Amino acid sequence: MASGSDKRSEKLKRLVAVQRHLEKMADSELAATVRHRAEVAQSIDAVIDAIGSVNPVHQQFANHYADRLGRLTTKERQLEGVQQFQENKVLKERTKGDRLEDNMKEARELEDREAADNAIYDLIEMTLAAPASSKLQSS
Repeated sequence: MASGSDKRSEKLKRLVAVQRHLEKMADSELAATVRHRAEVAQSIDAVIDAIGSVNPVHQQFANHYADRLGRLTTKERQLEGVQQFQENKVLKERTKGDRLEDNMKEARELEDREAADNAIYDLIEMTLAAPASSKLQSS
């Protein structure tokens, strides 16, 4: 019966490894989104600076800058939504991994306890069998 329990903890161990990998992937996606948002924020700042510039070259492109600012603002809002979704996904994946890891530890403890119990039962059987065999030898 111990082999079935061993298999359970090993299966859970593999599931934990897969889950942690999924967590790292979700974390990487989140990091990429955060970087992209930072780039968009820099672009927004540059466009706002250009719009507020007194340089005549920038004033000629004011309409273009206003359109660009609108597109960047929309992109920023979209990325904010994506980031919130990804943060929730990372949290969900981490929670799943933690739960699986707890289950794996529990299974391992049960296996260890079962192995210790079996060792004690074997020792008791050997102790009880030893006097009977020694009585047979002395007869």
